[in-house]
Amino acid sequence: MKLSFVIQGNEHGKAAHEILTERMKMSRLMIKRIRLYGNLYVNGQPARMKDPVYAGDNIEAVYEDNNLISERPDNTIPILYEDDWLLVCEKPAGLVTHPSWQHMDDSLIQRLSNQRLHPVMRLDRETSGLIVIAKNGFAHHVISSEPMEKEYLGIVHGVFSERDGTINAPIGRASDSIMIRVIREDGHASVTHYHTEKYLDAKDISLVRFVLETGRCHQIRVHSRAMGHPLVGDGLYGPSSVDYADSSMPSLAMDTHINRQALHACSLSFHHPISHEILRFESELPDDMKNLLA
Repeated sequence: MKLSFVIQGNEHGKAAHEILTERMKMSRLMIKRIRLYGNLYVNGQPARMKDPVYAGDNIEAVYEDNNLISERPDNTIPILYEDDWLLVCEKPAGLVTHPSWQHMDDSLIQRLSNQRLHPVMRLDRETSGLIVIAKNGFAHHVISSEPMEKEYLGIVHGVFSERDGTINAPIGRASDSIMIRVIREDGHASVTHYHTEKYLDAKDISLVRFVLETGRCHQIRVHSRAMGHPLVGDGLYGPSSVDYADSSMPSLAMDTHINRQALHACSLSFHHPISHEILRFESELPDDMKNLLA
């Protein structure tokens, strides 16, 4: 990791570590790592974090954390963008984002690199689509501390009574399950905006665009079920659920046409951690969801 920048007038006389924290949004842990294991230079000369710097000074912070990807175990993962700080890729359905106790040997980040990576967001195993991965702790800290816009396309049973709307219902863990989330008064605030793109009367399913205002675990899946329109193919919250069955659920006929929940992360935008440019990405529906709508 190498950061280079020029001290501005309003930063004149401040300690180097203050500017790294305030302007570069660097965590105290990363500053400590640079101090102990990296290098800080002011106008090409070694400097200390507590040293004052002045307007016009050239600052360079260097820390080699060996997180750059040199070899990919799996070259089939589509990469939409990559630089020294991050990458944006399309996660296929059926793959967890990072290792867990149930999936220790195969995950997205393990397929991307044998070196350590830092997912800024997580998609459920069966959800496909866009995801941003930081290559070091600094990039992860900065990206995750800035606003991020995420949109999803989902196919639900039936049709929402209002074409556009907002679902504002708190979500918490079910008292008798470590996996299932439910609507509960003491849950975390959860807000999902939705827009119905189209309704297929013959199949009684709708293509819906979801925009997350909050990012709770299973948020779209839980909110869709609560509205009476679960995602097609959702084995946990839909009509085919064994652990969370509900006799009022719609017919499971359509669920047999897809082997996962019909949810795709289709749009993503965020600020680059160094240039602060807004990066925007789009991803089209995968074939299994297109086939549902055909």
